[in-house]
Amino acid sequence: MNARTPLSIPALESVYDTLATAIDQAGETKAQLFLVKLALLNANALGDAEQFAAQVQIALRDL
Repeated sequence: MNARTPLSIPALESVYDTLATAIDQAGETKAQLFLVKLALLNANALGDAEQFAAQVQIALRDL
């Protein structure tokens, strides 16, 4: 497992803004495809399928 430093709150806010803007740019009809592509790219960058699966479960909580 990779030991990485968590993002700061300001950095997370920046990530949120970037993501929200990109979802808007993708548009309503392509937002889901964009998010799948982004998830796959980030899973590849993470390099750990088990950690990615764990993060998916965390993201599903309390939807």
